[in-house]
Amino acid sequence: MKNPEVTVIDYGAGNLLSVRQAFEYLGATVHVTADPEFLLTSSRVVLPGVGAFAKAMFELQELNLTDVINQIAVQGTPLLGICLGMQLLMDESEEFGTNAGLGLIPGMVIPIPALTATGQPQKIPHIGWNELIPTSKNEGDWLNTPLQNISPGEAVYFVHSFMAIPDDPNHRVADCLYGGLSISAAIAKDNIFGCQFHPEKSGEVGLKILKSFLDIKYNKNS
Repeated sequence: MKNPEVTVIDYGAGNLLSVRQAFEYLGATVHVTADPEFLLTSSRVVLPGVGAFAKAMFELQELNLTDVINQIAVQGTPLLGICLGMQLLMDESEEFGTNAGLGLIPGMVIPIPALTATGQPQKIPHIGWNELIPTSKNEGDWLNTPLQNISPGEAVYFVHSFMAIPDDPNHRVADCLYGGLSISAAIAKDNIFGCQFHPEKSGEVGLKILKSFLDIKYNKNS
C-alpha cells in the first residue's frame, strides 16, 4: 500500500522540521517546497506559520504563492493551516495594522484580549496546553475534520497572541477557553482546515489530528 503524501509549503515562516518529522512519524511521504506546479498537483497541502502575519503574507506574495494557495483550495485539495498558517486563511488581520490575508475563510484576526472575562489582566501570548471544546454550532460533531478521532476535552499546545474570528460561526469547529474567553482553536470550510494550536507539538493527540488530515479524502474539482 502506497504511503500517504503531504506537501508542506516552504515560504520562510514556518517550523518546517517539526511538521515534517510528525508526518514522517505517521508514515507519510513529505515534500517541502515552494514550487507552484508541484503544490498544485499535491494530494494534500499544509500551510505552517510562526511569526508576524504581514511578513508571512509578504513572503507568500514574493514567491507568487497567494494565487496558488487559492487554486489549491478551489480545486478541492485538503489544505491545513497551522497556527499563523490558520490565521492567514482569514480575510485580514489587525496585527501591526490591518493586513489582507488569503480570504479563504471569511473573518478577522484580532488580538487576544489583555483582560480575562472577569476583568483581570492575563498573560499574552497564550502559551501552553489547553483543552479543545465543542462550539455551540457543532456540539462536538467533528466528523470529516482533522479532529474526527479525538474527544472533546483533549488538550493540545498553543503559542499565539492573536485569534481568528470567522464571520460564520459554523466555520468554528472547536474552541478553547483562555481567561474565561472562547478562542477559535480549529476552523473548517469544505476542504480547508485550520488549527490555531500546534498539532506537531501536541503529543499523541496532535498525531491523531495529523493522521486524520492524511486520511481525509476530497475530490478535486468537485
